[in-house]
Amino acid sequence: MFHKILFAHDGGMLAERVLVYLEHMARVEEAEVIVLHVYDLPERYATTDGYEALQEQYKAVAQEVIDDAVAYLEEQEVSARGFIVSGDCARAILEVADREEAGLIVMGSRGMTNRSPIADLVLGNVAQEVLRHAHCPVLVVP
Repeated sequence: MFHKILFAHDGGMLAERVLVYLEHMARVEEAEVIVLHVYDLPERYATTDGYEALQEQYKAVAQEVIDDAVAYLEEQEVSARGFIVSGDCARAILEVADREEAGLIVMGSRGMTNRSPIADLVLGNVAQEVLRHAHCPVLVVP
């Protein structure tokens, strides 16, 4: 049913738990997993001398998140590849899901980018936005 599953990995502890669900589902569905990590650079530092170094650090950490998840999935004999993207999390998840023709998006319910205490009662901001606008099913793991 699902040939490609997009996993929106925020690098947090919940994402490690989501990997267990994802690995099982991908194995059952014989699906390829696309691991996506989106990071949002703090623009307030854009005019400082150290901004380029900060960008490189963010990229390096993001790549490590992707590499670890892809390595885990491949150890479990699940086909996986990864992307890192800088920018708005929900928008990037939706764009990559559309571009890659994902049949399912898998993500945690609350990410490290959650900023709204009201949204935190049910779902994080990113999960809410993805659920509202996705063109495919979304599995949100609590």
